[in-house]
Amino acid sequence: MIGAGQRVSVQVPATSANLGPGFDCMGVSLSMWDHVTVTTREQPGLLIQVAGEGHDTVPRDESHLVVATLRQGLVDLGHPHPDIGLELSARNHTPQSRGLGSSASAIVSGLCLAWGLARPGEPLDRDHLLTMATAIEGHPDNAAPAILGGAQVAWLQDGEVHHIGLDVHPAIRFRAYVPNRHVPTALARHVLPKMIPRSDAVHQVLASTLLVTALTSAPDRLLAATQDWIHQPYRRPLMPESGALIDRLRRAGVPAVISGAGPTVLALGTSEMLSGADEIEADGFLVLDLELAGGARLLAPEKRAGQEQPPFPQPREPLL
Repeated sequence: MIGAGQRVSVQVPATSANLGPGFDCMGVSLSMWDHVTVTTREQPGLLIQVAGEGHDTVPRDESHLVVATLRQGLVDLGHPHPDIGLELSARNHTPQSRGLGSSASAIVSGLCLAWGLARPGEPLDRDHLLTMATAIEGHPDNAAPAILGGAQVAWLQDGEVHHIGLDVHPAIRFRAYVPNRHVPTALARHVLPKMIPRSDAVHQVLASTLLVTALTSAPDRLLAATQDWIHQPYRRPLMPESGALIDRLRRAGVPAVISGAGPTVLALGTSEMLSGADEIEADGFLVLDLELAGGARLLAPEKRAGQEQPPFPQPREPLL
């Protein structure tokens, strides 16, 4: 039974999907976190507080993605309480609608909070949560790294979600170039063609195969491994500034891709490789140096006596 006064907190990382040729099946978690807390109340209704990214745009009603997912998660976990009062507090660092997994972060946050309320004290069943998140998102490329952490290859087969974690080379770092504009994911998908040339498909298979090797053991191959043929060229008209930045970075030898559906640009490589980007013009982009991160952490229920939790970073000023 879920009663009043229960409190659960979760921390979920930003993610970057595709990494160039790993379209809809590969993603990484990045060291930028959203922190969400929910408290159950005796009074019915909903209170929402948001700081940081999305503070002035996200809804404050039941359509809020974390709340809607939390409610559905409780039903799926056998605790349908449609009238339970909730107080939600979010501190968001992940830019909204910019290709860094903000929707996946909200969905994973809601499901983890539902788990914490329905299964207090139990460790997260990450495979189960990944199945639930994929049913909502439609594909697991962002949800897998958000839940499991690190770099993940994830796919749907016969209605089941499968995943393989990659042991990323420890020298690889990440740099995100975040523009001050949005590109809706639905629009970015709408411009993709239904058919692609056979030669492009062959190049894509080669690059995606090479990408796994480059990420795990051969970072020097990342420039070739991050070349894409089936989604970035078609999305380029939606984000010309991002496309131009990728051109400048890659000409300087820096592996760079559109992060997810864009328009954020993600550069990845060793510190030496990323140093080639230091002199590249990036006006209009917020530049963030990031590292590979762990997966979602349910804090309150899993905290043990004498075990300190790391402090949460304060939210930076949101992008305009």
